[in-house]
Amino acid sequence: MDILKILKEMTQINSPSGNEDEIREYILSKISDLCDEVSVDAMGNVIAHKRGEGKKVMFAAHMDEIGVMATSADDKGFISFSPVGGLNLRNLVNLRVHFTNGTVGVIGAREEAFKEKPSMDKLYIDVGAKNKAEAEKKVTVGDCAAFEGGFIRNGGTVISKALDNRAGCAVIMKAMSKIKDSKNDLYFVFTVQEEVGLRGAKTASFSVEPDIAVAVDVTDTGDTPDSPAMAVKMGGGAAIKVMDRSIICDADVRVKMIETAKKNKIPYQLEVMTDGGTDAGAIHLTRAGVKTGGVSIPTRYIHSPSETASVDDINNCAELIYNLATTEW
Repeated sequence: MDILKILKEMTQINSPSGNEDEIREYILSKISDLCDEVSVDAMGNVIAHKRGEGKKVMFAAHMDEIGVMATSADDKGFISFSPVGGLNLRNLVNLRVHFTNGTVGVIGAREEAFKEKPSMDKLYIDVGAKNKAEAEKKVTVGDCAAFEGGFIRNGGTVISKALDNRAGCAVIMKAMSKIKDSKNDLYFVFTVQEEVGLRGAKTASFSVEPDIAVAVDVTDTGDTPDSPAMAVKMGGGAAIKVMDRSIICDADVRVKMIETAKKNKIPYQLEVMTDGGTDAGAIHLTRAGVKTGGVSIPTRYIHSPSETASVDDINNCAELIYNLATTEW
């Protein structure tokens, strides 16, 4: 499996939280031959099962991406909207958005919008409509849009929208494609609505009830000018999560990950993320609790149309997930 090819294809699919249909169909088309059975639950999570006799080990990555939702149109045809996931309002002006129905718009700002504290009522989406009636023919209340951002290979890095978290999905899919045999009872889960509250992971992990779980996602870096203090750097290897705002990872799982990385000569670094969380935060609280860890792809400019990650880091994360899936727990 060509991980960069599928990553390019997946990032250009527009599937913001709650609208994962298209990315789900893509993933289903690629993994159906890589597992013993695959199902889609009521929330829309994809759950792929590769049977084994050992521990029940679950790997999870979310399919959804950040976006916006139309809330109303004014008399001049401009669309008001709400965020779907965490958005930096100062960075939204002049960005293009692509609605799931095909409509394209540009985010604009009302006069003197940012002399005050940024707020959603200072922003609007221009869909080229002349009036409210024309706008409502293009976009209705509740329609969602993702940001436009093409996939570019830039030397040893890739730049695209939605690397968060199509990169995590690609890592799991690559690992799945390499597994020929494992004593573990393996579950590979592609979750929905992570960006709006880790929602899909809650129901999927309740259903699977794993012994061990690993969430695969992107993480911030501390290697750009004026970035917050953080030990993770792009190109430094797979980031093994120690803590974020949603979880303190299980120590046994973290040690197992480090030992596996060392044994297989996989470059790694340790991640402490002081802002944000991942599906691990929901998974480890499931039922009576799940021993949970995280593997992260170091990524710059997260939650923008120009997220940037190292090709080597992506490949090293896939290699680590493959080895974690096939090692004895």
